[in-house]
Amino acid sequence: MTIDNDTAYCAEEATTLGDRVVAAREATGLTQKDLARQLGVKLKTVQAWEGDRTEPRANKAQMMSGVLGVSLTWLLSGEGDGVPETVETPELGADLSSSLHDIRKLKAELSQSLRKLGAIEKQLQRAL
Repeated sequence: MTIDNDTAYCAEEATTLGDRVVAAREATGLTQKDLARQLGVKLKTVQAWEGDRTEPRANKAQMMSGVLGVSLTWLLSGEGDGVPETVETPELGADLSSSLHDIRKLKAELSQSLRKLGAIEKQLQRAL
């Protein structure tokens, strides 16, 4: 799956829970370590959530939605109030805005590729 220039960075149809956690965390300027500390979990727990290897329990998902300033519904399903779409800031200039868009596009594509790679790895492990 490729994401073209008209697709939002965090478009509902292209994201997982992990993608939404990453997008919301980055929008608030928190590091994974910051988020883990605020939620009272280990860093590897946040990394597992963001990598779609595990999902948070209901109480942690609720806390996370509050810390990240997004609705619980959006965090879990992609519907409702989430991360606002990126607004081009005039101070950045066209070149920097374009570069920022390209970075976000590549991150979304990389995330999708990593999920596919993980699925293939699981298939190979089962076959062995």
